[in-house]
Amino acid sequence: MLVRTIGFIMIAIDVVMVAYTGFTYFTTEKVVDLGVIEIQQKKSHPVQWSPYVGVALIIGGIGVVLIGKNQSV
Repeated sequence: MLVRTIGFIMIAIDVVMVAYTGFTYFTTEKVVDLGVIEIQQKKSHPVQWSPYVGVALIIGGIGVVLIGKNQSV
């Protein structure tokens, strides 16, 4: 039962990975610091993956569900 649950969670995460192929997060970096004067810059860091990775993981999740189904019988 636990194996099938893990498989369904994998499939749900992988569907999101196929729909959204990445995200961007921002960090603030101090550029200049002269006493009371401070200049900061926001830098973007994109994180992206191929939709093929999500499809491959969906197939793996289906395999985990099928393995869990065979174990419970």
